[in-house]
Amino acid sequence: MTVLRPETQYATLAQQGEAAQLGMWAFLATEVLFFGGLIFTYFIYRAAYPADFANAARDTELWCGSVNAALLVTSSLSMVLAIEAAAMGRQRAVLFWLGITAVLGIAFLAIKGYEYAADYRHQLVPALNFLLKPGYRPPGELFWIFYFTATGLHAIHLTIGVALVLLMLVRARIGTIGPLYYAPLEVVGLYWSFVDIVWLFLFPALYLPGRG
Repeated sequence: MTVLRPETQYATLAQQGEAAQLGMWAFLATEVLFFGGLIFTYFIYRAAYPADFANAARDTELWCGSVNAALLVTSSLSMVLAIEAAAMGRQRAVLFWLGITAVLGIAFLAIKGYEYAADYRHQLVPALNFLLKPGYRPPGELFWIFYFTATGLHAIHLTIGVALVLLMLVRARIGTIGPLYYAPLEVVGLYWSFVDIVWLFLFPALYLPGRG
C-alpha cells in the first residue's frame, strides 16, 4: 500500500488539499471572467443583430449540441460518483467512474469534431471558406466567429479536463488517491464541473436562437 505524505511545505494532507482547492477556485474565478466577457460580448452583438444571429444559429447542428449537453451532464454525475467512491475507499468504483467520465468527454470531442467538419462542408467557417448564403447578411458571419471562438476554447478546456481525468485514473490505480487523500480528484472535479457549466450557457446561446 502506498504511504501518502504531504509535500514538504504542508504540515498535513488536509492542509495540502485545502491549498489545492483554494488554488483551483482562484483559477476558476479568472476563467469565469474570461468566458463571462466572451458570452457578454456575444449577447451585445446578438441584441444589435437579432434577426441575423437567429438566422445563422438555425444552421448549427442542433442534435450535436443537444447530445453533447446530455453527455456533459452525465459526466458530471459520474465524476461526483468517482469522488464519493474515493472517499469510501472503493478503488474499483473510482476507476470505473473515472473511466466513464473520460469516455463521455472523448465522445463529446468526437461529436464536436464531426460538427466542425459538417460546418466546413457547409461553408460556415469564417476566414477559411465562409459563404454568404441567400438570406444571410454580413452580421451572420459575426455569429460564426463567436461560435467557433467560444466552442473552440471550450473544446480546448475539455481536452485538458479529459487529460486530467485520465491522470487521476492512473493515480487512483497506483494508490496515491484514496480515502485518506483524494483532494486532487476533488480539484479536477471542480474544473470538470466548470467546463460542463460553460457548455450549459453556450448551448442555448448558440444553438437555440431562431428555433422557437
